[in-house]
Formats: sequence, C-alpha cells, structure tokens
Amino acid sequence: MFNETFKALIKEAQFTKEILGAGATQIRNANYARKGVYFQSFTSLSTGLERIGKLCLMLDYYIDNNGEFPDFKYLKNDIGHKIDVLYKKSITVKQQRGYSFRFLDELDGEIHQNILNVISDFAKGDRYSNINILVNSKQQGDPVSSWYTTVDKPLYDLRVSDRKKKEIAHNARVINQMAGHLMMVRHTSETGEEISDVEDASSRTGVQEAVAPYRQLYVIHIIRFWVELLGKLQREAMSLNNEDIPYFSEIFAGFYNQDSYIRTRKTWDTI
Repeated sequence: MFNETFKALIKEAQFTKEILGAGATQIRNANYARKGVYFQSFTSLSTGLERIGKLCLMLDYYIDNNGEFPDFKYLKNDIGHKIDVLYKKSITVKQQRGYSFRFLDELDGEIHQNILNVISDFAKGDRYSNINILVNSKQQGDPVSSWYTTVDKPLYDLRVSDRKKKEIAHNARVINQMAGHLMMVRHTSETGEEISDVEDASSRTGVQEAVAPYRQLYVIHIIRFWVELLGKLQREAMSLNNEDIPYFSEIFAGFYNQDSYIRTRKTWDTI
C-alpha cells in the first residue's frame, strides 16, 4: 500500500512532467502571428521548472534530515519560487553532493541563461506585460520581444547555416514576386515592428521554422538538467528506506535522452 507521501510525490511529478512537455511542445510552434502561443509556452515552462526545481531542493532537504520534508515556512522562505534562484541553489546542491552528470553539468551558456532569464522574468511579472503598460506599472518587460532578441536571434546566428539563410531570403523574394501584389499583410513582429509586405512576412516565417528545433532543444536541455539532478537525489533518498520516494527517473524518462534523439521529436506533451 502506497503511503500518502509517496502518492503526493507521484501526482506532483506526473503533473510537472506533463506541463513541461506542453511548454516544450508549444515553444516550437510560436511565431509573430501566434504570439499567444509564446505565452502558453512560458506559462507552462515557468510552472513546470519551478515545480521540478522545488522537488529537487525538497529531496535534498529530505536526505539531510533523515527522511523529513521541509515545512511550509522553509519552502517559502528558503527554497522560494524564483526560477533563476532555484537554478543557482540546484547548482549548489549538485556541487556539494559531488554529482557528475551524463549530459550538461551546468546551464551557464549564454542562450541557456537567456532562456532561464526570460522564463524567470515572465513568472515574476512579465506575464502581465500588456496589462502592465495599460496601468503604467514599473515592470513593463515584454517576454516575447526578450525571447526573440536574446534567444531566437542568437540561435539563428549560431545554429542556422549560411546556406539555409540564403535559401530563406531567396524563397521570401520569390513568394513576394509571385503573390506580393495579391496579398495584404498587417502584422507586428515579436519586437513590435510593423510587418506590411509579403517578403518580410515570408522571411520571418522561414527564420522561425529554422530556429524552432533549436529553441526546443535548448529548452529540453534545461528540463533535462533538473531531471538528471532529480534522479541523483532520488537514489540517495531511496537509500533511507522510508518507502516515500517514487522512481522519478521513470516518470521523466522521456526527457533523459541524447540530443540526437531530442531533435527527432516535435511533440513532448505525450511522452
């Protein structure tokens, strides 16, 4: 018979896995014409990363306190809910316990850090970016613009080949020549500029499609980091023999894969 602690951890892990999968799927599909999908993804990722980070830090406490979980005061004041802080504390746990990971030992690369910053700022208040402007709030960060300038653009520069970039530009010109006089375009880009011609719209679509797999890959790198930490802590916690701890490594197994496998998947909400 499973005890109440075990059942609560199972439910929390399953929910967290599903919401992270939803966020990782949605981030591949967001573009200038579907900005709401960015918000869907950021909402899922900010919630999921906070939860898996908390699971790790709670297990760390459990191991050090003979099978006791922290109380609410400790959870609120010492662990907290800020994703950037949860990451720093998770790195400290990893270093203090001497863990070595199969995949990334840290997420200190520029793009990984930029993703964490966008998601963390979104959770802190940028999720209300449009309302913040209307009510003249001091916090008026735009998460979609921040993502484009600090994540998509660097990914495009770093990961997309020159040949592919030329192909995108060529295709946009051809489409404009064929259909530009037949179509009216009225959109705004991720950073707020007006998109008013077919060539610009087509070019931006090509850029998004080229960058999308890398967006998803880097997001899953971040998820995988916490999955790997959680698996290490799970094994130590199980050694206390309290029958409280489920096999988190099985629940999150879909994320624990090499980049070559990750790049073959487009959807992660059904793993």
